[in-house]
Amino acid sequence: MLDLSGKKALVTGIANNRSIAWGIAQQLHAAGAELGITYLPDDRGRTESKVQELTASLNPSLFLPLNVQDPEQIDQTFGTIAQKWGNFDILIHCLAFAGKEELSGDFSATSREGYNRALEISSYSLIDLARASKPLLNQGGSILTLTYLGGVRVVPNYNVMGTAKAALEMNVRYLAAEFGPQAVRVNAISAGPIRTLASSAVGGILDMIHHVEETAPLRRTVTQMEVGNTAAFLSSDLASGITGQVVYVDSGYSIMGM
Repeated sequence: MLDLSGKKALVTGIANNRSIAWGIAQQLHAAGAELGITYLPDDRGRTESKVQELTASLNPSLFLPLNVQDPEQIDQTFGTIAQKWGNFDILIHCLAFAGKEELSGDFSATSREGYNRALEISSYSLIDLARASKPLLNQGGSILTLTYLGGVRVVPNYNVMGTAKAALEMNVRYLAAEFGPQAVRVNAISAGPIRTLASSAVGGILDMIHHVEETAPLRRTVTQMEVGNTAAFLSSDLASGITGQVVYVDSGYSIMGM
């Protein structure tokens, strides 16, 4: 049976109850993991209060600010983790961002600023958090991130996020090779399109979801909970032989040619 009792999991990227990270956090909690939750701080504290209220039912033992564009805050956050937890077992990376103007129109119109920002938040941040986690992760630990088919195939309007996800998937492979000797696994889940706050910025997202529902072998897209179930499995000892992989949770859409 899948059992995460005694394991500590840090979950990043929860914004609201539609977030894939929220589905993952719920399933990790259901499997017995102790949770730490991070939130993206803002000047008015709105995100903090919203995420804190949402996740209260999961009884997180850590609730910390984390802006991956702020190296000092990364150091402070992981310093607190080291102080309060000592070591932990699971890092869930659910962080991605591109400006709305970068997610429609011609790819060649991508600005230098928008390109660098998307790659920094959506791809480089995994490297940053993995480095900060490395001395704290227990043997048998797991790092897990989220990707999408647009990192290997052209998806209308996905644009710079496709480039960011391609880089992210390669990060997974290099980190898996680096972390393997300390018995820490690094994997990614490529989820089918789900209507979230992040995906709503992609032009034509509803058309994309309807297309998947018509084309995928299961004739539907997936839910946050289904992605969460796979995340719990990949974070558990049941997946002890799996690392450096991209696991598709997309109702089979990725196998279709037409």
